[in-house]
Amino acid sequence: MKPFLNDDFLLQTATASMLYHEYAKQMPIIDYHNHLLPDQIAEDKQFENITQIWLYGDHYKWRAMRANGIPERYITGDASDWEKFEKWAETVPYTLRNPLYHWTHLELQRYFGITELLNKDSARRIYDECSAKLQTPEYSVRGLLRKMNVETLCTTDDPADNLEHHQALAASGFKVRVLPTFRADKAMAVDDAASYNAYLDRLGPVAAVDIRTFADLETALRRRHDFFASVGCRLSDHGLEQIYAADYTAAEADAIFSKIRGGSELTLAENNQFKSAMLVLLAEMDWEKGWTQQYHLGALRNNNSRMLRELGPDTGWDSIGDFLQGRALSTFLDRLDGQNKLAKTIIYNLNPADNDLIATMIGNFNDGSVAGKMQFGSGWWFLDQKDGMEKQLNSLSNMGLLPRFVGMLTDSRSFLSYPRHEYFRRVLCNLLGNDVENGELPADLELLGRTVQNICYGNAKEYFGFGEVAQAAPVAATVQ
Repeated sequence: MKPFLNDDFLLQTATASMLYHEYAKQMPIIDYHNHLLPDQIAEDKQFENITQIWLYGDHYKWRAMRANGIPERYITGDASDWEKFEKWAETVPYTLRNPLYHWTHLELQRYFGITELLNKDSARRIYDECSAKLQTPEYSVRGLLRKMNVETLCTTDDPADNLEHHQALAASGFKVRVLPTFRADKAMAVDDAASYNAYLDRLGPVAAVDIRTFADLETALRRRHDFFASVGCRLSDHGLEQIYAADYTAAEADAIFSKIRGGSELTLAENNQFKSAMLVLLAEMDWEKGWTQQYHLGALRNNNSRMLRELGPDTGWDSIGDFLQGRALSTFLDRLDGQNKLAKTIIYNLNPADNDLIATMIGNFNDGSVAGKMQFGSGWWFLDQKDGMEKQLNSLSNMGLLPRFVGMLTDSRSFLSYPRHEYFRRVLCNLLGNDVENGELPADLELLGRTVQNICYGNAKEYFGFGEVAQAAPVAATVQ
């Protein structure tokens, strides 16, 4: 029986252990998609206690606490930080076999050197020790990123964001490169006319455009796209239930925009047409700059309407959806490919039933221009755990080229989430190690070690061009 979380955690064979410890472990981290707040990195924020850095905004933990019968007061309510931590500690033993049990103790070990299991009896000791360390300089936000060997991270940013914190970081000499990602979902969120127009009224002044027509919207987005590029941006992102690929004409897109800009709600057909037009426009902009476009597909959001009214969105009421992905995704990618305007693309899938669909779909649009041009993204959200990672890796291996995979990301709002890269690396090495032990792969450590290092680091650096990124001064075409 192996001790819990020992050096060979998740590594079941000697080959797996060798691949992880000699090849994967030391590789720097490129975290090309996360939701970290750039202002906290720029100011080098020092958190007051473990609750603030660990529990604030963590939907995974909130959902577990609710399932354990913890009242909302101790989750998102007015309870003290200590009380919230105490309730989380009481919940942890009930997360056995949930990835939270692994992540919780990995994070305590890797950041704070704490090997004691977290429960109601150890809660006070662990809270005090972690909170005390968080007051020291090496546990500032930047210190935590250095501690985890992070080389590059990409935040998620709206086109209306002024990116002042990214610019400050670029000028500060901070060794970890912090780059923005262009996420224009709000620019196509036409489900509610009032909310959409309020957003356009915010976007217009930032882009120095009076947005009255669809052409004005395009001008505004292109100016912001240019500005993001000047601050080092290399990726865009969308979080969608599914791809929109309805037929539309330019005249129809203009008319639909005029309708909603005038305050009228759209029909379902108009909604789909407009979103389809916007996805193509934004994808063409990415292709023109050589960016990588990302699509996170399959989340069914805000299922609990009562709690949505009480707490608002993004508070832990989302789930895996069962959307039909294949036809629209094929139409969208083919529409771009047919014009030779298909950028490097990563498709993230949230429903494991669609893994093979996504893995085969990307193969339809690899054209030999870039190795691994079309990527099946790592397991995300509900699937960024051992079983989800293995299923994604197996589908990619069976249908595509695993050695071209750009690897893991955190997709997290927490500065304590970087052990998820370690978790992924251990899963990857174990998968390959088991194949070697079973005689399904050769015991060629040079080949396997190089493959592991590329998936953990090298592929992402080359694919995104991070070895070439220069954080230049911003373009002057936008209002800051």
